[in-house]
Amino acid sequence: MTVLLASHSLKPPAQLVERIAALPLKGRRRLVAIAGAPASGKSTLAAALTEHLAQAGHTSANVPMDGFHLDNRLLDEAGLRARKGAPETFDAGGFVAMMRRLKSEEEACFPLFDRGRDLAVAGAGRVGPDCDLAIVEGNYLLFDEPPWNALAPLWDLSIWIDTPEELVLKRTVERWLAHDHTPEAARARAEGNDLANARRIIAARLPSDVTVAVPPDAGGL
Repeated sequence: MTVLLASHSLKPPAQLVERIAALPLKGRRRLVAIAGAPASGKSTLAAALTEHLAQAGHTSANVPMDGFHLDNRLLDEAGLRARKGAPETFDAGGFVAMMRRLKSEEEACFPLFDRGRDLAVAGAGRVGPDCDLAIVEGNYLLFDEPPWNALAPLWDLSIWIDTPEELVLKRTVERWLAHDHTPEAARARAEGNDLANARRIIAARLPSDVTVAVPPDAGGL
């Protein structure tokens, strides 16, 4: 199933909301994965889906993968700070374990990433017992390398956001400009790290149940 995201629209396609709402409950809760390149629009789509599902009477929670970033101290020790955002800069095993907990346990707390402070905050997010649907978003949810590929069987529905590379570059440059990078530094970081990660994600991605096609003239997400 492929759906087209309307240009400059933050409203999720109606058929996608309907498909998620109709998912059968096979455990404690249903897990919907939203995967894509950096700045592809994952968090925006996740938030919009949660809002529209709530309007339809469904209780859901957003669970971002970014909370599982390794701390900068560990990245410095491993010489990986410049590659932050690459698969090896996350606690992948911890993330897989958390997804299994979400599938089976009544309640779970998870870390959230504070982009302003550039660090993860432990226990900052919570999925309560009344939540039977978790919208999980992140770069590596459909990544066909271990241990990430252990995630695929856990998803009740997987969504891939197909975003043009030029739009990914534009958005990542804008992101670094917003974090006080000079124009030259923002472009260098976007091209040297974010695009490299995006290409790696795309090259090793597993099939998805749904593809959301983002037009080249889409707004910032």
